[in-house]
Formats: sequence, C-alpha cells, structure tokens
Amino acid sequence: MRRLPAFLPNHKATVFPLKTSHPLAARRCKEVGSHWKAALFRLLESRDMDEARRLFTRIPSPGVQLYTMMIVGYSQTNRIDEAFRLFDGMPVRDTAAWNSMIKAALDCGDLSLGRKLFDEMPERNVISWTTMINGLSRFGWIDAAAELFFRMPQRDTAAWNAMISAYCDNGRVKDARLLFEKTPQPNVISWTAMIGGHDQNGESDKALLLFHKLWSSGTKLTPSTYACVLTACANASELGLGTQLHSHTVRTGYSSDTFVSTSLVNLYAKCKQIEDSIQLFSERKERDVVSWTALITGYGLNDRHEDALDEFNKMIAFGIRPNQSTFTSALNSCCGLEALDGGKKLHATTVKLGLELDVFVGNSLVVMYSKCGDVEDGLMLFDSMDRRNLVSWNSIIVGCAQNGYATLALKLFDDMRQINVQPDEITYTGLLTACSHSRMLERGRHIFHLLKHDSSVQVKLEHYVCMVDILGRCGNLEEAEEFIRNMPVEPNSKIWLALLGACRMYANIEVARRTSKKVFDMEPDNSAAYVLLSNIYASAGRWNDVSQTRVMMRYRGITKVPGSSWITLKETRHEFVCGDRSHPMAMEIYKKLDWLGVKLKELGYVCDKTFALHDVDDEQKEAALAHHSEKLAIAFGLISTVEGSTIRVMKNLRVCGDCHSAIKVMSQVVGRRIVLRDATRFHHFRDGLCSCGDCW
Repeated sequence: MRRLPAFLPNHKATVFPLKTSHPLAARRCKEVGSHWKAALFRLLESRDMDEARRLFTRIPSPGVQLYTMMIVGYSQTNRIDEAFRLFDGMPVRDTAAWNSMIKAALDCGDLSLGRKLFDEMPERNVISWTTMINGLSRFGWIDAAAELFFRMPQRDTAAWNAMISAYCDNGRVKDARLLFEKTPQPNVISWTAMIGGHDQNGESDKALLLFHKLWSSGTKLTPSTYACVLTACANASELGLGTQLHSHTVRTGYSSDTFVSTSLVNLYAKCKQIEDSIQLFSERKERDVVSWTALITGYGLNDRHEDALDEFNKMIAFGIRPNQSTFTSALNSCCGLEALDGGKKLHATTVKLGLELDVFVGNSLVVMYSKCGDVEDGLMLFDSMDRRNLVSWNSIIVGCAQNGYATLALKLFDDMRQINVQPDEITYTGLLTACSHSRMLERGRHIFHLLKHDSSVQVKLEHYVCMVDILGRCGNLEEAEEFIRNMPVEPNSKIWLALLGACRMYANIEVARRTSKKVFDMEPDNSAAYVLLSNIYASAGRWNDVSQTRVMMRYRGITKVPGSSWITLKETRHEFVCGDRSHPMAMEIYKKLDWLGVKLKELGYVCDKTFALHDVDDEQKEAALAHHSEKLAIAFGLISTVEGSTIRVMKNLRVCGDCHSAIKVMSQVVGRRIVLRDATRFHHFRDGLCSCGDCW
C-alpha cells in the first residue's frame, strides 16, 4: 500500500494568483500559458505521455491546472505510480487536483489509495464525495458507498444520480427505485439512470413503464435517454415501440448520435430484423468501433457467426482498433462455430493490442476455450488474470463442469468463497452441473442446501432441474420423483425430461412411463420425450412398444432430429450422419474405421448391441453401431490431422454408450487425445479413459 507524505493531512490547498505590475505583461503571461496548455492538451489527447512529460518539465512554474491535466493523462494510460509522484510533488493543490488524483487511483484499480486520499484531503466538495461513491460502487462496496452518500453534508442532483446508478450497477434495483422516488429534483439523467437500472437487472418491462411516465412529464429527452430506452425495447422485444422511437430520433436529429444509432442496430438485431441493422450500419457516413461492434454483435445474435467474424476482419482492415466489447462479440461467434483456431487467433490479437489483461476480454477467452473443449488453456488464462470478477469465477466453474472437471470446479468454489466473492445463481448452476456429471450425490445435496439458505440468491427452476438430474444419474429415481412432487414451484417439462433421461440409463420402464405422461400432459408434441421413451423400450428389447411409440410420433407429425457429428479443420466444417458415404474421402474414412475395428477387438472391445435402436439381426446392429456419426468424424480426423495432435469432434445429440466405450479404446489404440462434445457436455478421451469417469 502506498504511503502519503506526513505533511499531507495538515497541508492546506492554496492557489496563489499570478501578480504582474502591468496589464500588457499580464496579457502576455496569459498568452504564453495558453500556448503551453494547448500543446500539452494535444499530446495528452494522443496518449503520448512520454512526450507530454518532456514538454511539462520545460514549462516554467506550471500551474495547478497543468498538473491536473498530467495526472488525468497518466490515469488514462494506467500509469498510477507516475500520477501519484507528480501529485506528491505539486507545490500547491486545489480541490480539483485532489479530486483528479482520487479518480485516477480509482480508475487504475487502487481503491485503498483512493480512500486514503479522500480521508486526508483538506477540503471536500460535492464532486469529491460523488467520485468516491462511484469508485466504491465500481468495486462492489455498495454498502460503503451508501454510508458515504448519507454522510454527505450537501447533495446535489448529480450525487443522487450517482447513488441511484451505484445501486443499479450492483443489482439492488429496489433500493435504487426507492432513492429515485425520494430524489428532490430528478432530472433527465436521474430518469435515464433508473430506466437503465431496471433494464440491466432484467426488468425491461418496468423500464418501459417508467419511460412512459417520463414521456408524459414532458421532460426533454437526451440522446443517452433514447439509447437507454431503445436498449430496453430490444431486451423486451418491443419492436413496435422501438420503431416509433426510431422515428422520433430522426425528427430530433439524434439518429446520427453514435450511441443512438448503435442502440437501433442492436434493437433490430435482437428483434431478428438483422437486414435492417445492416442497412442502418451501411447508411452511417462515419463508422467507429461502437457502431461496428454493434453490427458484429447483431450477426452473432442471429447465428450468422461467419458474417460476424468477416465483419471483424473488415473492421481491422479499415484501421479501426477493436475494444473489449468487440473482442467479446467476436469470441462469442468463435464459440458459436466451435472455432478454436479462430479463437486462438483472436487471443493473439488481444495480446498484440495489450487487451489480454482486461477482465472482460479475459472472461470471454476463458468461455471460448472452455466451450471449444480446451479447458486447460482456459484454466491457464484464468490463473494469469490480475483482476477477476464474479463472471470470471462463474466462467471457469461452468467450464470445468462442462468438461468433466467436477472436483476442480468445487475447489474453485472454495477458493472463491475464501476471498469473499459472493456466488450467484449461475455459480450454483455450474456447481450442481458438475456434481451431476460426476454423480457426486452428497456434494450435490450440500451445494443445493447452501443455495436454499443463501438469502442473496433465488432458487430457480434450473436449479431444481440440476438436482433432479443428480438424483436421477445416481439411480435415485423414486427419490427424484418425490423431490419433484414436493417442489415449491410448479415443475415444467425440462424437470420431467431430466428424470426421463435418467430412466434411460437405468432402464426403468415404470418410472419412464409415469414421467413421459407428465411431459405429454404439458407438451403433447414434445419430440425429446417420444425419442427417449422409444430408446428406453428399444434398449429393453420391447419392440412392440417401440413400434407403438413411433406410430404415435408419425400420427402427431413429430420427426426425430437426426444425429450428426462434425469436425472443423482449417476453418472448414466436415459433417457426418450415421452410415454417411457422401464425403469425398469416404473410401479412406471407412478403410480407417475397418482398421480401427480390428484393433479394438484385439484389445477386448465388444460391441454393445443394446444401443442399436432397430429390431434387426445382430450383424446389422453391429454394422449400424460401427458407422455412427462420431466414429466417422474421428476416422476423418485421424487421416486428416498431424500425428499426435488432438482431435475435436462435436455432436448434436448425446453420445451413445457403445460409442463412448469404443472411443475410449480408440484413444488407446492411436495414442491421441480425442475430445467429443455431445448435447450436454465434453468428453476428454486419453489412454483408454474418459474425463467423465463413465458417469455421463
């Protein structure tokens, strides 16, 4: 922790006016001072701090204002130590200089220095208090911010607005609304902060209701207000109101404002009108990083991930430097394409631009690596992050859960609690998922108990689904049924489907029949329930029941989603279905599969025919299982990649038990790591073992 000189607490901020004996001399001094100020401003604006420092040292007797400008410049380039040394050496300090130094400390992440400066400054004004409230809020110290707010000797509207925003930014929207209602003279910024607060906390409908009150009050709206309300329209899918507001922005001239036009691009993209977003973007004469990021995000929201990455490359070629939000959207599109190589290229670009240490970029990279099945690199990145927030912890915990590292996910949770990071609903979902995928029944019960007794988190249906999944996967089917019956909320089809999936594992036909009836009562055309029930009957050899189920599916017009697997090499996706011979390299693929079949049998592998879902003879069952889509994709990967490299395959459905057993042995035969992502999780096969421990 940095120490302030001993004289600071007793130092009185004093400004000494320049005295001259002649008006002409005074004017000349003023002109010279303006020249230095203009030159320094240009260097600071271009972020050339070294040159700015050299110029500053040449200025004779620089005033408080020039010192303050340099302090702000250092803070904007994250050079807090130099900013503090300059502040420490100031012969005279006014309140503005103290305020700038406090803000610099907070902007550079040094809360302890900011608080120490605030406590020791000789005199404070409203800006001093408001700056500190904003800083405490940014670090999540919302109670300390509130205590400071209510201690303020005087409060202007800006102070009220700062506290409203602080509550909203920390999820305490009810407290924010109460404060908003008490604000003596709310201005348009107050209204905008509260509308945005409702929206960013998942209350977009309330945000729009509040906007109607603002509109009725006759208060003149600012571009920020329009941008905020358009974002709420996008989140609430209120295209009609958004279109009306679009017309208003055209009439008021605000449609050319960067943030308004960006919000419009976002509105149309979220409402699945991406062509309108593209048109708005193309009509802009000046394209900056904000508008380009909005379009890249819009493409991603509409599952046009290739277009998103193409637009990102165009932006780079155009000479626009991407920011944190741009990289977040581009990395999300890499996740959508399962494009690990593309994600690694983006990672390299963040390093080149010095953004890899940014917490938001770091979080997106952790998610990208985890969702592409490279959780080891995700963990390395997480460990290297200087700053972490709750999203950072959630990203790595969920990533470990999805990739079969349940013990590590639980260890990370313990580490997170030790440093007093408060979990949220996503944290608990990740932990329960980890317990489910590894059949950790008692740990799952413990986590659910913690969740129920955590007053800061609301237990949601998703958590109940996870708990049913844990009970079901561990074979406690009747207990899972009882758990559902005693739930304080009405169960939905997802909960019953979780139990039905467990019935498939344990071939429990009676529970499966009761459970499927619950699903059909809610959703008569639920294809997943029909397919699961049919597969349960097939694995038990009850072919008449299989036939009746399939007849019912045809009668209702329900079609089964065909299973497919794909592998991406050199940014080209190669997709396969069961028995597929359409690939140009089909002959080589099947030759490799035949070779693998021989090697598997030599190591004792026996085909599990219970996973053949058609009533045919054993030879046909074995042939069908041998040519499942994931096996074709792996064979293609083996003949198309460098010896010893990892093979990564994606599948749209859950991997069957026979393929899981076969791929374990394949990894042993070829001496390579095989990563398979199915509909629910990643499987990492190596040396004849799987990361799931056969608990998938």
